[in-house]
Amino acid sequence: MIELLIVLGLILLNGLFALSELAIVSSRPQRLKAMAASGQRGAESALALSSDPGRFLSAVQIGITMIGTINGVYSGETFGEYAYAALREAGLPEAAATPIGYGTVIAVITYLSVIIGELVPKNIALRNAEGIACMIAPIMTAFSRFASPAVSLLDASTRLVFRVFGQAETSENQVSDEEIAILIAEAEAAGVLEKPEREMISGVMRLADRTVVGLMTPRTDVDWIDIATSEEEIRQQLIETPHSLIPVGEDTIDTLVGVVRARDLLAAQLSGQPLDVRAYIRKVPIIPETMDALDALGILREADVPVALIHDEYGHFEGLVTPADVLEAIVGAFKSEEDGPNAVQRANGSWLLAGSMPVDEMADKLGLALPPKRSYATLAGFLLSELQHIPKTGEIIETSGWRFEVVDLDGRRIDKVMASRIHGAAPN
Repeated sequence: MIELLIVLGLILLNGLFALSELAIVSSRPQRLKAMAASGQRGAESALALSSDPGRFLSAVQIGITMIGTINGVYSGETFGEYAYAALREAGLPEAAATPIGYGTVIAVITYLSVIIGELVPKNIALRNAEGIACMIAPIMTAFSRFASPAVSLLDASTRLVFRVFGQAETSENQVSDEEIAILIAEAEAAGVLEKPEREMISGVMRLADRTVVGLMTPRTDVDWIDIATSEEEIRQQLIETPHSLIPVGEDTIDTLVGVVRARDLLAAQLSGQPLDVRAYIRKVPIIPETMDALDALGILREADVPVALIHDEYGHFEGLVTPADVLEAIVGAFKSEEDGPNAVQRANGSWLLAGSMPVDEMADKLGLALPPKRSYATLAGFLLSELQHIPKTGEIIETSGWRFEVVDLDGRRIDKVMASRIHGAAPN
């Protein structure tokens, strides 16, 4: 009975090492830092162990190897004799009783070691990695100090092997965008995130990778006031425009001098004052088209009027950006009287897409892989890059497992596109 308890104790001790190994390795450093900041006992020790995985894994391996060796020798000698004697009493010859007896003991001990000493503890560790890591870290820290000479030897030997093969000792990129996207998708599938929440998080991630061109309202869609026109024409523009902030220029859209608030001009008209547009012009920042979207957002926060004019390297006006454009990039396009949604999925699985749809948003919808460096920001730009010419209505291009058909043109601009997966093409 005592022998059995000793063997079970060794198996449980092996399970303790296996539990600590997976709990520490699986723990998220940021979560451990938060737990340490809140005063969680053991969190600092767990964080220290996870920050030096080489020494920790060496200590764990020493413990597991030592326990496995002791358990194998002790159980073989003790229970092997019992099994041999029982088989001899059952009438088996000595030549058969010895291998069968010892083989049976080894098989049973191995089975218990795998189940109780490995699989069960590791599955427990995966369910609450950080909590278990905090509980077990002080014990493993003490063992690592006790076995310090052997731990240092194994850790140094491991580092030497890495250097010989020219490998980095630690991973340079701990978390990638793809891993975050997978985690978000898993959270949605598990019910932790609702679909709108997942879409907004994805929108924030896309925003960080865009330039301001991917957010702007292009010059062809900008309503502006030419102060060289008559008061009657300006008054009619104010009635027709749906915008509250309107750019102002002289003669051409490339000479914009600022913006005016439509309500200021309308208030002046209602009070009987003359329509003097120049008196209400407000200066706004001018930014290059190469600026990152997040940098542009910072400028909009600091601006007196939340509008920025975007110019190319030659000084030509390309478009403008407002906080509403940033919000739309995160939560998706809002339906308006002038435009429909950017993407509508049809019953047959195809998509009706707006040519002005941001290309990264389109790629997320269709599951396309885009090159990290690209010169276009919209679906229309993507198609032009593939076609290398201005398309005609009905023109079709097949790429990346999808068939894109230009179904509507607004002059030379690609307005609507029908996208359908090519039959038999695997998702990217």
